[in-house]
Amino acid sequence: MTRQDLETVATRWISLWSAPVDGALFDQLHADDFEDCASAGRPPTKAGFAAGLAEWEQAFPDIRARVEQLVVDEAAGVVAVRWSAAGTNRRQYLGVGPTERLTYIAGIEIIEIRAGRIVRRWGEWDITDHAPLA
Repeated sequence: MTRQDLETVATRWISLWSAPVDGALFDQLHADDFEDCASAGRPPTKAGFAAGLAEWEQAFPDIRARVEQLVVDEAAGVVAVRWSAAGTNRRQYLGVGPTERLTYIAGIEIIEIRAGRIVRRWGEWDITDHAPLA
Protein backbone atom coordinates (compact mmCIF):
# COMPACT_ATOMS: atom_id res chain seq x y z
CA MET A 1 0.00 0.00 0.00
CA THR A 2 1.13 3.54 -0.69
CA ARG A 3 1.58 6.20 1.95
CA GLN A 4 -1.62 7.86 0.71
CA ASP A 5 -3.53 4.56 0.99
CA LEU A 6 -2.36 4.11 4.58
CA GLU A 7 -3.26 7.70 5.49
CA THR A 8 -6.71 7.24 3.95
CA VAL A 9 -7.40 4.06 5.95
CA ALA A 10 -6.23 5.73 9.18
CA THR A 11 -8.31 8.87 8.59
CA ARG A 12 -11.43 6.87 7.71
CA TRP A 13 -10.85 4.74 10.81
CA ILE A 14 -10.80 7.74 13.14
CA SER A 15 -13.99 8.99 11.44
CA LEU A 16 -15.68 5.91 12.94
CA TRP A 17 -15.29 7.50 16.34
CA SER A 18 -17.79 10.24 15.50
CA ALA A 19 -21.49 9.62 16.11
CA PRO A 20 -23.22 7.90 14.53
CA VAL A 21 -20.75 5.05 14.07
CA ASP A 22 -20.84 3.72 10.50
CA GLY A 23 -21.16 -0.06 10.94
CA ALA A 24 -20.57 -0.84 7.27
CA LEU A 25 -17.38 1.21 7.25
CA PHE A 26 -16.27 -0.47 10.48
CA ASP A 27 -16.66 -3.88 8.87
CA GLN A 28 -14.89 -2.75 5.70
CA LEU A 29 -11.87 -1.34 7.57
CA HIS A 30 -11.26 -4.19 10.05
CA ALA A 31 -9.87 -7.57 9.05
CA ASP A 32 -11.89 -10.52 10.30
CA ASP A 33 -8.91 -11.57 12.44
CA PHE A 34 -8.40 -8.03 13.81
CA GLU A 35 -6.55 -7.98 17.14
CA ASP A 36 -7.01 -5.18 19.68
CA CYS A 37 -3.80 -5.10 21.70
CA ALA A 38 -5.27 -2.44 24.03
CA SER A 39 -8.72 -3.89 24.55
CA ALA A 40 -9.54 -2.17 27.87
CA GLY A 41 -10.98 -5.38 29.30
CA ARG A 42 -13.05 -6.25 26.23
CA PRO A 43 -12.35 -9.28 24.08
CA PRO A 44 -9.40 -8.30 21.82
CA THR A 45 -11.38 -9.14 18.70
CA LYS A 46 -13.18 -7.29 15.93
CA ALA A 47 -16.49 -7.91 17.74
CA GLY A 48 -14.99 -6.71 21.03
CA PHE A 49 -13.75 -3.50 19.43
CA ALA A 50 -17.17 -2.95 17.80
CA ALA A 51 -18.79 -3.35 21.22
CA GLY A 52 -16.36 -0.76 22.60
CA LEU A 53 -17.32 1.71 19.89
CA ALA A 54 -21.00 1.13 20.67
CA GLU A 55 -20.33 1.91 24.36
CA TRP A 56 -18.34 5.00 23.28
CA GLU A 57 -21.27 6.26 21.21
CA GLN A 58 -23.77 5.60 24.03
CA ALA A 59 -21.60 7.50 26.48
CA PHE A 60 -20.98 10.40 24.06
CA PRO A 61 -23.93 10.51 21.63
CA ASP A 62 -22.71 13.77 20.05
CA ILE A 63 -19.02 12.79 19.89
CA ARG A 64 -16.83 14.22 17.12
CA ALA A 65 -13.31 12.91 16.54
CA ARG A 66 -10.55 14.22 14.34
CA VAL A 67 -7.05 13.33 13.32
CA GLU A 68 -4.42 15.68 14.69
CA GLN A 69 -1.35 14.03 13.16
CA LEU A 70 -0.32 10.91 11.26
CA VAL A 71 3.09 9.26 11.18
CA VAL A 72 3.36 6.60 8.48
CA ASP A 73 5.80 3.70 8.12
CA GLU A 74 4.96 2.75 4.56
CA ALA A 75 7.29 -0.27 4.42
CA ALA A 76 5.79 -1.82 7.57
CA GLY A 77 2.17 -0.83 6.82
CA VAL A 78 1.92 0.92 10.18
CA VAL A 79 0.37 4.29 11.00
CA ALA A 80 0.59 6.21 14.28
CA VAL A 81 -2.41 8.49 14.78
CA ARG A 82 -2.64 11.36 17.25
CA TRP A 83 -6.33 12.23 17.59
CA SER A 84 -8.76 14.24 19.68
CA ALA A 85 -12.49 14.14 20.29
CA ALA A 86 -15.17 16.03 22.18
CA GLY A 87 -18.66 15.04 23.22
CA THR A 88 -21.19 15.38 26.02
CA ASN A 89 -20.69 12.62 28.62
CA ARG A 90 -24.17 11.05 29.04
CA ARG A 91 -23.10 7.66 30.50
CA GLN A 92 -20.10 6.33 32.38
CA TYR A 93 -17.19 5.44 30.12
CA LEU A 94 -13.82 4.11 31.30
CA GLY A 95 -14.61 5.26 34.82
CA VAL A 96 -15.63 8.81 33.90
CA GLY A 97 -19.13 10.23 34.24
CA PRO A 98 -21.78 10.67 33.46
CA THR A 99 -20.93 14.33 33.91
CA GLU A 100 -23.47 15.81 31.48
CA ARG A 101 -20.62 18.12 30.41
CA LEU A 102 -18.53 18.43 27.31
CA THR A 103 -15.66 15.98 27.66
CA TYR A 104 -12.38 16.10 25.78
CA ILE A 105 -10.55 12.95 24.85
CA ALA A 106 -7.12 12.68 23.29
CA GLY A 107 -5.18 9.64 22.26
CA ILE A 108 -2.48 8.00 20.27
CA GLU A 109 -3.16 4.87 18.25
CA ILE A 110 -0.86 2.63 16.30
CA ILE A 111 -2.54 0.56 13.62
CA GLU A 112 -1.15 -2.14 11.39
CA ILE A 113 -2.76 -2.33 7.95
CA ARG A 114 -2.65 -5.21 5.45
CA ALA A 115 -4.46 -5.23 2.10
CA GLY A 116 -6.43 -2.13 3.06
CA ARG A 117 -7.75 -3.51 6.36
CA ILE A 118 -6.63 -2.97 9.94
CA VAL A 119 -5.23 -6.17 11.43
CA ARG A 120 -3.90 -4.85 14.74
CA ARG A 121 -4.32 -1.86 17.02
CA TRP A 122 -2.59 -0.43 20.10
CA GLY A 123 -3.86 2.71 21.81
CA GLU A 124 -3.63 5.02 24.81
CA TRP A 125 -6.24 7.64 25.72
CA ASP A 126 -6.70 10.52 28.14
CA ILE A 127 -10.25 11.44 29.13
CA THR A 128 -10.95 14.67 30.96
CA ASP A 129 -14.03 16.78 31.54
CA HIS A 130 -12.39 20.16 31.02
CA ALA A 131 -11.30 22.11 28.00
CA PRO A 132 -7.93 21.25 26.48
CA LEU A 133 -5.02 23.60 26.96
CA ALA A 134 -4.52 26.05 24.10
